[in-house]
Amino acid sequence: MVTYPEAHILDVVGPLEVLNGTRYFLPDGPEPYRVTVVAPQAGPVRMASGLSLHAHRSIVEAATDTSEIDTLIISGGHGTSAALGNAELLDYVRHAAQRARRVVSICTGAMILAKVGLLDGRRATTHWWWCPILEQRHPAVQVDRDAIYVRDGNIWSSAGVTAGMDLALALVEMDWGHAIALEVARFNVMYMIRPGGQSQFSAYLVAQRAEDPAINASLEYIMGAPSDPLTVTALAAKAGLSERTFARRFKDETGLTPAAYVERARIQAARVALETTPKGIEEIAYATGFQSAERMRRAFQRHLGVSASDYRDRFREVRADDALIRDGPDHP
Repeated sequence: MVTYPEAHILDVVGPLEVLNGTRYFLPDGPEPYRVTVVAPQAGPVRMASGLSLHAHRSIVEAATDTSEIDTLIISGGHGTSAALGNAELLDYVRHAAQRARRVVSICTGAMILAKVGLLDGRRATTHWWWCPILEQRHPAVQVDRDAIYVRDGNIWSSAGVTAGMDLALALVEMDWGHAIALEVARFNVMYMIRPGGQSQFSAYLVAQRAEDPAINASLEYIMGAPSDPLTVTALAAKAGLSERTFARRFKDETGLTPAAYVERARIQAARVALETTPKGIEEIAYATGFQSAERMRRAFQRHLGVSASDYRDRFREVRADDALIRDGPDHP
């Protein structure tokens, strides 16, 4: 695991917890993974959260090791921009990748892989905020903006933060089989395959970064009143803009058409209702602006890959697993 100052701590510990958790379900077998954390300096490495992780080896020391690497993992986080200017780190990643069976980037770690040329001509993903930056800086990379994780040959990349745990679970399944991976998923209260892509998480967050005051007000209105008739005509009138100007400025700010954003906001509102209330599907559909259960079902299927009723069932399964872990015996 390669990390650096101001990395996101979950980009490091999330995947490692999944990988190392495999040992609970292989009691008589070999140690599944031996982890070495490498950073610019050995010892404490301050993460973006303010906490410190311990790096076993410095990059200079690790660079002298010529033994084979099973899995080279590059973390991401706020410190990525500075890491991209660290010649020793980039050189280490470039050469270590040549002796690794597989290379993995977590979150913005993809920017480092791209910087050293490992993603040229390959499909990859990164945190949704950084996807357009990855596309702009590295046009030779085929960026999949909506994937939770991507495998292209021996190169794996994940979307933001917790998506690294999904990727790690896929590695466990590859290495130890579906049954073990399923046990690890249940232990960590995870889906084996998470429904939907990372775009499902973007709608509310985009509202926090809209710089255009008129569009920002529109985003807040959409999120606060998903059941209203949120047509372009109505939204433009409320913003005091012509429909054409409103649609253009909205797309410039969010990367989405008003209709696409409204649908995602309604899906988010429906998800919250499905997770937190006993209301029926039809009632939730009307309360969140879909007007019918069938329209909501189609929207869920299109964006999340499951129907609204299946989404509720899956959420209940995860809650049940959570209760079992919380109220059951101690962890193995």
